[in-house]
Amino acid sequence: MQPHKRASNHQNRDVTINIRAQQAQRDLIDQAAEALGKNRSDFMLETACREAETVLLDRRLFILDEDKFQQFMELLDTPPRDNPHLRSLLNTKAPWE
Repeated sequence: MQPHKRASNHQNRDVTINIRAQQAQRDLIDQAAEALGKNRSDFMLETACREAETVLLDRRLFILDEDKFQQFMELLDTPPRDNPHLRSLLNTKAPWE
């Protein structure tokens, strides 16, 4: 799969995408777009494309030879080492709770 090449703003835009949103959602999007100095369409298109790339890259296929695959499986099957700092972090209540 080829990486998505982002076109510069307004270049080759020949397809319309329509979506419905709640007023609060549109207002939030507008605030974020304004914070970045973008219009709503540019912000939404860039954000949607970035998220789409992330989703697709997270599902990439990787191929291993038999030895590497066995090593990989052993690593997955190995219980994690004790990590007191991580344990403490996971047991700490989040500030917003």
